[in-house]
Amino acid sequence: MSAPISNVRPDPDKVLVDIVDYVLDYSVDSTLALETARNCLIDTLGCGLEALSYPACTKLMGPIVPGTIVPNGAKVPGTPFQLDPVQAAFNIGAMIRWLDFNDTWLAAEWGHPSDNLGGILATADWLSRNAIASGKKPLDMKDVLIAMIKAHEIQGCIALENSFNKVGLDHVLLVKLASTAVVGQMIGLTRDELINAVSLAFVDGHALRTYRHAPNTGSRKSWAAGDATSRAVRLALIAKTGEMGYPSVLSAKTWGFYDVLFKGEAFRFQRPYGSYVMENVLFKISFPAEFHAQTAVEAAMTLHGKLKQAGRSVGDIRKITIRTHEAAIRIIDKKGPLNNPADRDHCIQYMIAVPLIHGRLTAADYEDAIAQDPRIDALRAKMECVEDSQYTKDYHDPDKRSIANALTVEFNDGTQFDEIAVEYPIGHKRRRADGIPLLVEKFRTNLARRFPQKQQQAILAVSLDQARLEAMPVNEYVDLYVI
Repeated sequence: MSAPISNVRPDPDKVLVDIVDYVLDYSVDSTLALETARNCLIDTLGCGLEALSYPACTKLMGPIVPGTIVPNGAKVPGTPFQLDPVQAAFNIGAMIRWLDFNDTWLAAEWGHPSDNLGGILATADWLSRNAIASGKKPLDMKDVLIAMIKAHEIQGCIALENSFNKVGLDHVLLVKLASTAVVGQMIGLTRDELINAVSLAFVDGHALRTYRHAPNTGSRKSWAAGDATSRAVRLALIAKTGEMGYPSVLSAKTWGFYDVLFKGEAFRFQRPYGSYVMENVLFKISFPAEFHAQTAVEAAMTLHGKLKQAGRSVGDIRKITIRTHEAAIRIIDKKGPLNNPADRDHCIQYMIAVPLIHGRLTAADYEDAIAQDPRIDALRAKMECVEDSQYTKDYHDPDKRSIANALTVEFNDGTQFDEIAVEYPIGHKRRRADGIPLLVEKFRTNLARRFPQKQQQAILAVSLDQARLEAMPVNEYVDLYVI
């Protein structure tokens, strides 16, 4: 007969305590992290503005009950909506993730830490408008940047050594966790309440990766992060009421997260929480492509130019070898039919074929009008992915964190081009000097999609000035984006 399980309530799991103590006590003093967070902010909002051009995204925007306006609610940039913070977080989170064009973190687990901006900005704006209505001081944008740095750090540090995709869970679990922690701090939770909130995030139901993989790839992957960051706001507000938490949510035998969902393994950590993740985050600057393919697309763009110079066409190609890393093969190496844009932007062969043919890769290139070009599938059928063990090793090396791809094109006449290899994409920390001017141009382009010239200039004047942005009240900054 087995011994009964003790009903003595345990101390909170160390993972919970470490997250909460970091959020409450860590002082961000890294100039690089704050500057990178500002660039991350404008890039992320710009991605959301571009997504508002797509009806598939905008159909999900707005209040749950049409016509609802929340007094002193959070405003959704680029729209006329003013919503409760939970629904505003969903709106902002969905639009910034829709086109797969915001930042990326690649490790044992990958993900997009700026997804947390949905909950952070919605909560900060809501708090600020209510503070002003009560005659109190609003939050300023430095508070938003610090919350972004901490959310990036929580999501990214856990991802370094812990793969959720290998047990079938989606990386938005980490968005829910990180957003809960930083939003809970913003709304004034005590230490015990914040531990409760973080435990609620772990005990919550977690998204499967079903919607990211064949044969079910679909558009939920574009709003899953919005769902996660909005759920985080909801859980933080629940904890604010004094609702209890679950201290051994991770480690409890049989019923805890580790036993139920993580094959009995405890989380491993490579480094303490600081500002490492924001400082090293990857920006998607040139292409709205799943990040494991970014360097492959850069190489394909170079090959497009070489084809033109040589007077050759894609019809002359017999074979394309893609030398790549293990994660790319596992996630985006796809054969067979591609059923929708969400399917196509997670196929490395598709993301190489389009620039080889057209010399570009834009969000519109994943739509049916472009995908029906028979040359794309003909080229895809000629491609083969081959793992390079050194590329895989360098992908995990904390001093390199490369995302390398190399393409070799062979022709029907037996000749071939020299291999084109790209180890670090334009959005990598090692290429910041080249990347940030292009990131600012991307932001300018996205502002022009939505706002008249005068409004664009007002946004740019603040957004490109670190000191001025940090000092600006959150509600005033968000108001710059109102239509």
